[in-house]
Amino acid sequence: MKIASHISVSQSLALAPMEDVTDMSYRLICKRMGADLVYTEFTNSDALVRAIPASLKKIRLSEEERPIAIQLYGSLEESMEGAARIAESMCPDFIDINCGCWVKKVASRGAGAGLLRDLKQFESIVKSVIRGTTLPVTVKTRLGWDEQSIVILDVVKMLEANGVRALTLHCRTREQGHRGNADWSWLEKVRKVLSIPLIGNGDLMTPQDVKRMFETGCDGAMIGRGAIGNPWIFKQSKHFLKTGELLPPPSLEERIDVCKEHLKLSVELHGERKGVPGFRKFYAGYFKGFPHISQARISLMALFTLDAVLTKLDEIKDKGKEGGKDGRWENFCEQKFSQTLSKNFD
Repeated sequence: MKIASHISVSQSLALAPMEDVTDMSYRLICKRMGADLVYTEFTNSDALVRAIPASLKKIRLSEEERPIAIQLYGSLEESMEGAARIAESMCPDFIDINCGCWVKKVASRGAGAGLLRDLKQFESIVKSVIRGTTLPVTVKTRLGWDEQSIVILDVVKMLEANGVRALTLHCRTREQGHRGNADWSWLEKVRKVLSIPLIGNGDLMTPQDVKRMFETGCDGAMIGRGAIGNPWIFKQSKHFLKTGELLPPPSLEERIDVCKEHLKLSVELHGERKGVPGFRKFYAGYFKGFPHISQARISLMALFTLDAVLTKLDEIKDKGKEGGKDGRWENFCEQKFSQTLSKNFD
């Protein structure tokens, strides 16, 4: 199935839009690892029409990312229509409406998942975005506000009737946030009444999860938290879908090489002063599962310049090649961490 003539979603893997995570630097890394579709961080429509620099920066794109969507959110028709026009000027492949963000500051103001409490307003927002662009428009949403108000089947009919080109469904309610398990049984129910592409989202942490999601009838699978610090999940999932075999996990050396590539892209995008501290949230994901790595990770958190972090990563890689064979890996980390603290704070 297709979103547009050049965008097929048949067994496509998408990187979920995640605030303060999926900026251009990480989108590029995930594309290089096999992500088929990527989305910008969700962008406030009011801020876009007011030309707030930080919001305009969020919708900057590169050719390497295609196909890519700009994701918008808001509760006012006029702002959403205007934001759609601005977004189209950045030449994305399609525009996605966020109707699923659960955080209070968004949902309580009638945006994101807040639209699930007012389907007439939900429809008005969809119509306003479609009026504002000639590009395909898609929607990402949840099952409903809470367990007592699951409205997704009504939402599906409304979206399709208004010309939405694809639906991404996060299989939780707004009340759940990220708690509990995503209820994938709704994917099969939605698939039966939906003729446009369906992309499933929620609890995709392994290649096996991805395969099971496609077995529900989804056309695409959107990976969110499972991709943070783990861009290999796209490559691993594609291999598993094709062969039924799991690829070995990336080595420490490979993880560090990709981490360095990502960091350099982040600094190129944000500058060193913001890019280096802002990157710290990714270290846990890149080094997850390696024994005695915690002290090395903590030492990275204390660094403020690109050169210092790259040097530290090379030190970790060199020591990692020994694999702790001599039993000194943990001591090495603790020693280097102490040296780092002395150098930076004495």
